[in-house]
Amino acid sequence: MNVLVTGGAGFVGSICCERLLAVGHKVVIIDNLATGHKEAVCPAAIFVEGDFGEPGLIRSLVAKHAVEAVMHFAGETLVTKSMTDPRCYFHSNVRKGLDLLDTLLACSVNKFIFSSTAAVYGEPVATPITESHPKTPINAYGESKLIFEHFLEWYRRAYGLRYAALRYFNAAGASREFGEDHNPETHLLPRVLDCALDPNREFVLYGDDYPTPDGTCVRDYVHILDIAEAHILAMDALQDEQHHGAYNIGSSEGYSVREVVRTVEEVTGRKLRVRVGARRAGDPAVLVASHERLVRELGWEPRYSSLRDIVRSAWDWKRKHPHGYAAAAAELTAEPRR
Repeated sequence: MNVLVTGGAGFVGSICCERLLAVGHKVVIIDNLATGHKEAVCPAAIFVEGDFGEPGLIRSLVAKHAVEAVMHFAGETLVTKSMTDPRCYFHSNVRKGLDLLDTLLACSVNKFIFSSTAAVYGEPVATPITESHPKTPINAYGESKLIFEHFLEWYRRAYGLRYAALRYFNAAGASREFGEDHNPETHLLPRVLDCALDPNREFVLYGDDYPTPDGTCVRDYVHILDIAEAHILAMDALQDEQHHGAYNIGSSEGYSVREVVRTVEEVTGRKLRVRVGARRAGDPAVLVASHERLVRELGWEPRYSSLRDIVRSAWDWKRKHPHGYAAAAAELTAEPRR
């Protein structure tokens, strides 16, 4: 299948592209590189630097490459920033997303995989969280994703869109080639691993007074390779009109921040410097998924998502890329020796 991937130079998008290519799909990536990395683009993919919110560009890519399906990863993702500058989240994740949908349908592309989030649920009233759990986001990031999910469902009913919205819990880990590199880095595991690399760096734990067994936030971590597999299964399932809607992607197990820190210390063999700081706005105490629907309808099973496996893969990639993709970028731009 010919697949257009928005945000394919980012963390999740790059590894999904890697797996799409590995199983025989053709991939066209569009990414404006605002937060993605050219070095994270699979060499076998066709890459176009541009904005997914430009209808003319999307139309030309669909026509030129006979696009049959779209995986949409691009957009704003930082929870903390969404609390202070919600405008850009609704502009990028909702308004531009709607322009993308309209353009695709006008081009007769009706298979759409959406990168959503567990942030649509807000503070859980029951765990593990199922797809039918009440959706009351506590940050603009989650709200923007939920609004777009509503659009997808209405477009399915009215225009025949076939879609799957995949609600990630905590994407983590790495493949052999690609890993996690954000600036600023807000995700827990790479922040902890940075501290393991640099013994002078202090890890700040955001709050230890949550209503959890050890006072720190509990999250459901899922390996990035398992997430990529879920995307491919969801795309294949869209051939059948019975399969559509939202699916949780998680391991159905929760680990606290302190448990992650201990596991990093065990895997790396390094003792970390840890300091407790203030809570971050918009952080629920517990987010643990039920992945029953994904297993039942699409046959998905997490194969790599034990916490130790996740940490090991991320640590292996981090040691090879201690400065993320920056070193690779420097090599590409350096002047040749004379």
